[in-house]
Amino acid sequence: MLKVRIIPCLDVDAGRVVKGINFLNLIDAGDPVECAQRYCEAGADELVFLDITASSDQRTTMIQTIREVGKVTFIPFTVGGGIRTVNDMEQILQAGSDKVSINTAAVKNPQLIAEGAKNFGTQCIVVAVDAKQVAGKDKVFIYGGRNETDLEVIDWCKQCEDLGAGEILLTSWDRDGTKSGFDCELLKKVSDHVKIPVIASGGGGTKEHFVDAVKKGGIKALLAASIFHFGEIEIMDLKKHMAEQGIPVRLDI
Repeated sequence: MLKVRIIPCLDVDAGRVVKGINFLNLIDAGDPVECAQRYCEAGADELVFLDITASSDQRTTMIQTIREVGKVTFIPFTVGGGIRTVNDMEQILQAGSDKVSINTAAVKNPQLIAEGAKNFGTQCIVVAVDAKQVAGKDKVFIYGGRNETDLEVIDWCKQCEDLGAGEILLTSWDRDGTKSGFDCELLKKVSDHVKIPVIASGGGGTKEHFVDAVKKGGIKALLAASIFHFGEIEIMDLKKHMAEQGIPVRLDI
């Protein structure tokens, strides 16, 4: 049986890890390389780095950060933010990342998913989907949750799978940073409609929230940030709790 993955997310702004609520009121959470090494040693299964400013003058910094992270970690890590072309993907992967995450660029140019999968393999392509409820519908948002699209979440996730995405990183924007629990209803709807893994993001605040996302949402990978950054939940304590609830997790470090 596949083990459920626990994935800390490091939102990087100007070379520092930050965290807020809905990406507002950002608080400094440390150096990304030091954070990566700490999480690797603490039992994380993977890491995700998101360059939340994604401006061109930060790209060089992020590339160097990726190289440094690669030197201190032995677990897979994904990089997203500002990746708009196959060439951008290649630079990120050559710097040491195992996967790339695309969001706005994929919505604006869905063929980017297919081109990335063709060039680097589906296992390297993660499509991040930011979801918000609008008039009772789960809608896809882009540009850091600011711009609503005409896409509905389930339809877009199915299209991403058909185009060659290897994973969906599904963030409930309404829950992001709130620690009020993952949106299990949304997770279940999406996981029932695609065959590729869905990574749950947005709302993790207690150990039981993670258990619920697996048991009620059908999820095999879970991402969180502030609860790990600020020591509210230790990764191995979380995994032991999940194991006690019958959920398969990796307990060796």
